[in-house]
Amino acid sequence: MTQVYFLCTGNSCRSQIAEGYAKQMHPEWIIASAGVEQHGLNPRAVAVMAADGVDISQHTSKLIDNDYLLSSDLVITLCGDARDKCPVTPPTIERLHWGLNDPAQATGTEDEIMAVFREVRDEIKKQIENLAV
Repeated sequence: MTQVYFLCTGNSCRSQIAEGYAKQMHPEWIIASAGVEQHGLNPRAVAVMAADGVDISQHTSKLIDNDYLLSSDLVITLCGDARDKCPVTPPTIERLHWGLNDPAQATGTEDEIMAVFREVRDEIKKQIENLAV
């Protein structure tokens, strides 16, 4: 069974979206997400996922679990901060980096901010659809 770990800075948006899609598309995998910090689950991430039929409302923001990390088959970082701060993993663990903008940093009207969330969500969905482990 494949174990996958999605990591980003605060485990509030990008990694939560990735975890939600991966659990939906790959129920045979063991999937988790975490952050180098805990920022809480972003309600806009919950909303954009619900709009695409994926419920992440019960997810919680978690810190990186070293045991889970070291037992993973694949670790995917979704931002430079997580890539740079992620603990070293053995060469047997595949690492991928998806450098995505942080939608939580978006500014403007609510419609403009939600457009950024949808754009990042759609990019993550595409990456997971193309993910072969």
